[in-house]
Formats: sequence, C-alpha cells, structure tokens
Amino acid sequence: MRILDIAELLLLAALWGGSFLFMRIAAPVLGPVWLIEFRVLLAGLVLLPILARLNLLSQVRRHLIPLVVVGCINSAIPFLLLAFASVSLPAGFTSILNATAPLFGAIVAWLWLQEKFTFPRRLGFILGFTGVVILVGWKAIATTPTFLAAVSAGLLAALMYAIAAPYIKQHLAGVPSLVVTTGSQLGAAFVLLPMLPFTVPQQTPSMAVAISVMALALLSTALAYILYFRLIRKIGSTKALTVAYLIPLFAMLWGALVLQEAVTVSMILGCGLVLLGTAIANDLLPITLNNKSKTS
Repeated sequence: MRILDIAELLLLAALWGGSFLFMRIAAPVLGPVWLIEFRVLLAGLVLLPILARLNLLSQVRRHLIPLVVVGCINSAIPFLLLAFASVSLPAGFTSILNATAPLFGAIVAWLWLQEKFTFPRRLGFILGFTGVVILVGWKAIATTPTFLAAVSAGLLAALMYAIAAPYIKQHLAGVPSLVVTTGSQLGAAFVLLPMLPFTVPQQTPSMAVAISVMALALLSTALAYILYFRLIRKIGSTKALTVAYLIPLFAMLWGALVLQEAVTVSMILGCGLVLLGTAIANDLLPITLNNKSKTS
C-alpha cells in the first residue's frame, strides 16, 4: 500500500474507534434509542444528496425491502446494543467485544453458507473466545447483572454484524455500496421511530453530548463509510478489512486520553487474543506468513 492509503486506513480506524468514545459520552444522557436515531438519521441525510447526485435513488426504491432489513440487522439493532453497552462499559472494552464479529462470522458462514469449519477457524474461535473470557473475568469492573447484560449486548451486536454480512451478500449483491449504506441508515432511522416516544431523554444534553452526537453521525458513520468504500476501491476488500484490527487500539486510546479510562492488563491481553484469533479464523495470518516466506 502507498503511504496515502495507509494514512487513510489509520484515519478510518481512528474514526470508527472514536464511535465508542462518542457513544460512551452521549448514551448515558440521551439513552440508546435517541442516540442511535440521531446517528443513523443524520448520516443517511448527509449521504442522500450524494446518492441523488450520482443518480442512484432509483436503486434505493428497487431494493427497498432488503435495505430496510439490512438497516435493522446491520445498523439499528447492533448500534442500539453497543450504545446500551456503552452506558456502563469503557469505550475500549466495548470495542474489543465488537471485534469478535469476524469470529462469529466464521460460525455463521459454517451454519448458513455451509462453508467448512476448518482447523484454523476452530483454533481462531477458541483463541478469540479465550480472549473474551480473560477480558470479562480479569478486570477492574465489578461483576454485576448490569455488567453482564452490557457484555452480552456487545457480543450480540457482533453476532448481528456476522448475520448481516451473508444476508447482504445474498440479497444485495451488485448493488452499489453507497446505496446500501444510505438506504440502510435511513431504513434504520425509520424502524426506530416508533420507539422514540417511549424513550424520551430525561436530561438536557450538554454541549459535549451534542458534539458527540454530531461527530458520531457525520464522522464515525457518514465520512467513515465513504473512506471505507474508497479504500475498498483502491486497495481491495481484504486489505481494507484490516481496519478491524486497529479499531480497538484507537478506542482504548481515545477512552484513555479523553475520559481517563484505565487500560488494564486484561484488556490488552484479551484484545490481543481476540485479534489473533480473528486473524487465524479468517485466514489472514497464514497469508501474511506465506507472503513473508516468498519475499525472504
């Protein structure tokens, strides 16, 4: 990759890592439902003029039902679960739970797409699961029902992402990525509307909360997706997906710098095992080793 591509990859990881910081700041005040409604609605409205300029609005109408389904399983539900987790968990902690999505993806591909559950995938899943156990079991946070519910929500969000991926592949293959992104964000906003009257925030948002909401929608969602699809076009999907390995590092960094959240040994060890297991389960580590052996 060129230096500019690496810089864009790091920027994307910083933006997506920042989403956990923004949710950590805003979710306790606005609540998960209103926060995520603002996130997906603002992001969708920002991307909509770009879609219109590219004459792609007809694609949204043509694939409306699959886009709404993707909006539910890839945005509304996992975003809500992560926002719920962010109310009581540190930003870095939540991001590590979210990083298990590719591990769940290997299981979903085995059960749904009948892909082989090979030894590397089994090994990767075991390592990743061990990382989660270390993360949850060796910590400075008291094990309470609230803590366990937040952890479960984070893991369930990762599972939802894993389920969404094959659905998108089966029902939206060939549809431009910008159409999928815009349509799914607006679909998620529509799905969440009926919940708003029952979850009205009890606090008046501060300026920090308002800034976090805008940053979450405009930077960590709209701009991040534009960067992501740009990278896929320039360097390919496999290399672009390596951003997943950098997100927890940035999330822990932002949490430590802005909120003075502690970065514990268990977080570092758990994060390392989750990322190592994910790399092995998705055949990224063997590819790297083969490339090194060819150039040595």
